[in-house]
Formats: sequence, C-alpha cells, structure tokens
Amino acid sequence: MLEKVLLLVVFFGIMIAVGLYSRKHSTNVNDFVLGGRKVGPWLTAFAFGTSYFSAVVFVGYAGQFGYKYGVATTWIGIGNAFIGSLLAWVVLGRRTRIMTKFLDAKTMPDFFGKRYHSKAMRIVAAIISFVFLIPYTSSVYNGLSRLFGMAFDIDYSICVIAMAGLTCVYVILGGYMATAINDFIQGIIMIGGIIAVIFSILNGQGGFLNALKELSMIPADPAVTTPALAGSQGLFVSFFGPDPVNLLGVVILTSLGTWGLPQMVQKFYAIRDEKAVQTGTIISTVFAVIISCGCYFLGGFGRLFDDVVARNDQGGVLYDSVIPSMLSTLPDILIGVVIMLVLSASMSTLASLVLTSSSTITIDLLKENVIKKMDDKKQLITMRIFLIIFIVLSVVMALKPPALIAQLMGISWGALAGAFLAPFLYGLYWKGVTRASVWSCFVVAIGITVLNLFPATKFIQSPINAGAAAMIAGLIVVPLVSLLTPKMQEGEIKFVFDCYEEKHMVEQRYALPSEDGLSPAEAAAKAAKNTAANGNNSNSSNSSSKKKKKK
Repeated sequence: MLEKVLLLVVFFGIMIAVGLYSRKHSTNVNDFVLGGRKVGPWLTAFAFGTSYFSAVVFVGYAGQFGYKYGVATTWIGIGNAFIGSLLAWVVLGRRTRIMTKFLDAKTMPDFFGKRYHSKAMRIVAAIISFVFLIPYTSSVYNGLSRLFGMAFDIDYSICVIAMAGLTCVYVILGGYMATAINDFIQGIIMIGGIIAVIFSILNGQGGFLNALKELSMIPADPAVTTPALAGSQGLFVSFFGPDPVNLLGVVILTSLGTWGLPQMVQKFYAIRDEKAVQTGTIISTVFAVIISCGCYFLGGFGRLFDDVVARNDQGGVLYDSVIPSMLSTLPDILIGVVIMLVLSASMSTLASLVLTSSSTITIDLLKENVIKKMDDKKQLITMRIFLIIFIVLSVVMALKPPALIAQLMGISWGALAGAFLAPFLYGLYWKGVTRASVWSCFVVAIGITVLNLFPATKFIQSPINAGAAAMIAGLIVVPLVSLLTPKMQEGEIKFVFDCYEEKHMVEQRYALPSEDGLSPAEAAAKAAKNTAANGNNSNSSNSSSKKKKKK
C-alpha cells in the first residue's frame, strides 16, 4: 500500500507542477485553448493518443470485448492504430491545420460556423458537443474508479470527486499547454505500464503459448456466438472470434469515431506547422499500436480468470470487473504501475474533454450571442467557470448507478462522431457540401442515437452498433443531400478554399541534372554568367559604334 500511495503522490505532484509551469502559456484565449498553435509533433501526437485511450478502453472495452471475442479483440486495436490514428492524421491532419488557421477557428463548432457561413450551425454544434461529452466523461470516471476500488478499497464516489478535482486544478492553471505536457508524461507511463502488465499476466498463465492453449479449450457460450457454434472450442483463439459482425461494429465505432470527436480533431488545430504533422503521424501511430493493441490483446485472455471475475445476482459476468479482476492477481508493485497507467490515460482524456467543452460553450455559444462584448480576459474567466460546471455535471452523472462503461461511450461517440464526422471530412475536401446536408447529418445522427436509448423506439440492440450506424449514415447523407439541395455561393466557397492555393517556397534537396550534365544550381549559375557576358559584349559593341559615329 505504501508503494502505491507514494506513486500516486509523486504523480499528482508532477501534474500540479506542470499546471503551474504552464500558466505563462495561457494568458490569452488562443494560448489557453490551442497552445498558441505552436505545439510540436511529439506533444501533439502523445496528446492525441492519450486522449484516445483512457480507462474506457483499458477497463471497459478491453474487458467486455476481450471476454466476448477472445484474442480476436486485437483487431479493434489494429483498427484504432491504422484507421483511428494513422489515417486520421494522413487524411485530416494537414488540411485541418491549414483551413482552421486560415479561418481562425478555435473549436469544432467554430469551424462549422465559418466553413459553412452559418451562425445557427455553430450554436447547435456547440450544444451537441456540450450535451454528449458529459456521458463520455462519466464513463472515464467510471472505469478509473473501479480500478481504484480494486487497488485501494476506496469508495467509488470518493474516487470520482478526487479525480475530478485534480483534473480541474491543472487544466484551469495551464490550459491546453498543461494538458499537452502532462499528456506526454502520461504517455510514457502508459507505454511502460502496458508492456509490463502484458508480460506479467501471460507469465502468470505459464507463458503465451500455454495461455493460448488454455483459452482454446474454453467452449463458446450462446451469448457470444450463433446457436450452431455454441459449445465449440477454439473460437476464442480463432482469427475473427465467435462474433465477427459485432466485432466489426466495435472496430468502426472506435476507429472512425476519432475523425469526428471535437477533443480529438482539435489536436490538429494546435500543431505547429505542416512538417510537424508528418512527424506526428508516425509517432501517434506507433503509440496507438503499443497501447491499443496491447490493451485489447490483454483483454482477450479475460476468460482465463473466470474464477475471480465478479458476477451479478443472476450469474452474469460484470464486464467492467474483468480487467480489474485480472490485475488483482499481480504483485503490489505492478498494481501500482497499472494504477499509474490507467490514471495517466484517464486524466489526459478528462483534461481534453473538459477543456473542449468549456471552450466550446464560451467561444461558440456565449460570445457574440449572449454576451456581446467579450474580450480575452472575460473569455478566459468564463471558460474556467464553465470548466468547473462541466466537471460537476459529469460527476453527478457518474455518481448515479452507472451503466456499462462501453454503453456510455457508445452513446457519446455515436452522437458526436455521427453528427460531426461527415460534415468535417467532406468540408475539408469538397466544395459541393451544402448547408442543408450538414443540418440533415446532425438530425440523422442525433436521431439514431437518441431513439435507440428508449425501449419503445429502440431498433438497434447494441449502443455500439447504433453509434457505428450513425457514423456511416452521416457519410451517406451528406453527399446525397448535397447533390439535391442548393449550393453555397461561389464567393463563400472560394474564400474558404483559397487557403489551399497559397504558394509555399521549400528548400530544394534533390533534383535531376540538366541535359549538359550540370545540376540545376550549376546550370543557373552558368546561365547568369552567360547573360552577364552577353551584356558586357553588347555594351562594348555599342560603345565602339558610338566612337565610329563621332569620328
């Protein structure tokens, strides 16, 4: 217990120290929200990754889907790494940085308002962000608190309030820069922690091959596969697992979801320049491979711990207890490392969520709409106030009897990414997107998510699959409606896309030689010399002719 407490004290001390240090980088709105758009590739890549993978992934998703699908759950991690991270950076990174800088957009709703020239769209997008970020934040508290309860036997409510308070302090102090620096520190802890935990868990089962052998002997139950395959052995070590269709739904939700989540996309707003985007792409992908694949791979062995996994009164498995139950078998020092790992993942996600929400409400909803004159100082004060309000609301929701972590996250990701992904993605590339198509996407995505919450109108059984359906629906609705509705004015479109026409001078590193074998630089020097020589010859001939005329 002493080692675990000391690790926590050191961890909390570092977080607060970083917040104090970063105060000088949060003196205006641009600095507080985006770090002055001067954040380097390493900090941005780690901020993206640590905001992506929190206690929701490690405790909720890895536990639930690892128990259901076995080692095939690793496909979720692969999708997260190469679709949710690599492709997101390649497709969105550079264009997001250029267009948001050109439009001076600080938030996702701010981007919609300026890209589509609609103040109403900006306001509605801000409300959607604020409302649906709350259940996501609650799911993070939920996962973190369950792990703390296992390690320290501390009451759930005390864990929630303590984590909320600490996050609030360092974000209020240092804004985006504090979260970015802390994310980097927390990311290093996460990498070391997940590697140590995987080796320890597998070693406790007699090694990797023996763990696979034991897992292959467990028969699949009807709850996770078709009746024809129920009772079959080997499904939990098969390539696609016992339920590939629902597994695909999880891959889509958790991978494509990052493309439309405000707290994720805004990382591209803050990166320093286009060159930093290229470096950040590599770093972020490697980080995602280690963390996401590691989490889901570990969760795939959950059924080997059936004897310690918690169950409800009907004998059903409490999925959120799977990972904590696995970790409870580790030595105390490794449990301390795990606590640091999950705490790091969760604190970074919480910080990103509360900063995104408070800045959205202040910049997109209150400024110029409710409060007409709002200078930088007033905006900073208001953001800090709403940061506290957002945390309090999310804590209240987390303290109520919680649903499964994965379900809370599915609701949040489905609504946010479903509403924002398609308008944002198409808006970066296609001039033909219409305002009506964006409004239609908002209605369809929120409609699918909300209707699926109530038993009377529920048409998709799993909230995860409902979230995936909302995203795919948006990708179809936006181009379809855009083809059928009036286009935006040519001047509006030209103004927005002018940012991509700007010419950039770059340093020449490699070039083909000219026909005479000279390099371009040598050829240019020779041409300049010849020009000068021709000029001198011309001047000489002119002076000679003038002398002849005088004679």
